[in-house]
Amino acid sequence: MGALHAGHFALVQAAQRRAHRVIVSIFVNPTQFAPGEDLATYPRTFAADIAALAKSNVEMVWAPSTATMYPDGFATRIVPEGAAKAGLEDAFRPHFFAGVATVVAKLLIQCEPDFAMFGEKDYQQLRVVAQLARDLGLKTKIVGVTTKRERDGLALSSRNRYLTATEHTAAPMLYRILKECAGEIAAGKPIGDALHAGRAAIAGAGFTLDYLEARDAKTLAPVVSHTQPIRLLVAARIGKTRLIDNVAV
Repeated sequence: MGALHAGHFALVQAAQRRAHRVIVSIFVNPTQFAPGEDLATYPRTFAADIAALAKSNVEMVWAPSTATMYPDGFATRIVPEGAAKAGLEDAFRPHFFAGVATVVAKLLIQCEPDFAMFGEKDYQQLRVVAQLARDLGLKTKIVGVTTKRERDGLALSSRNRYLTATEHTAAPMLYRILKECAGEIAAGKPIGDALHAGRAAIAGAGFTLDYLEARDAKTLAPVVSHTQPIRLLVAARIGKTRLIDNVAV
């Protein structure tokens, strides 16, 4: 959605390792914002984005207008289930994945890429998009790319620029607690105990927690044993900024 940072350019670099030509789509998608969310204030830095992409040898930018994506009379949307109904982001933003699925399907159809790179930071979104491509029989292979982080561990996000200096100093605690929790589960600590301690630590660090959950890494179903691949996912607010993150166990 623009406001490009090093995480986005990691996607570009990953694409360049797989493909001869790279297209970057930029579109701030209104249908994934609910009333009262930050659509109006979402950072937009289009001229700087284009200049940086040109230096990165991107062949083309597809930046459609809202009228192109949602013309008068537009009446179709995709409402995903599966990972989109996992009780994570969907529990707090029930509108979100229908907006994401619809716009991503349109962008993939318009650009027809062989590969599409999605960052693992938005892990539930990655799982939803991968299912979307499979279920609709799209030719595009969805590829997850490792989360790009600042030196202190904070996952890069366009919304990080909302953080005050004090909040930016405190924000990396979310990742540290997530890693500690993952380490305890990997060492055999009961999952429920590790999550309980992690939630308390997040609240104690000054965050307002939306969720901290251990889920199956592919389906995002609740975890039933230590033997399956596990992903820890978290969402929390600090000040006015909502941060999400995840780690593998």
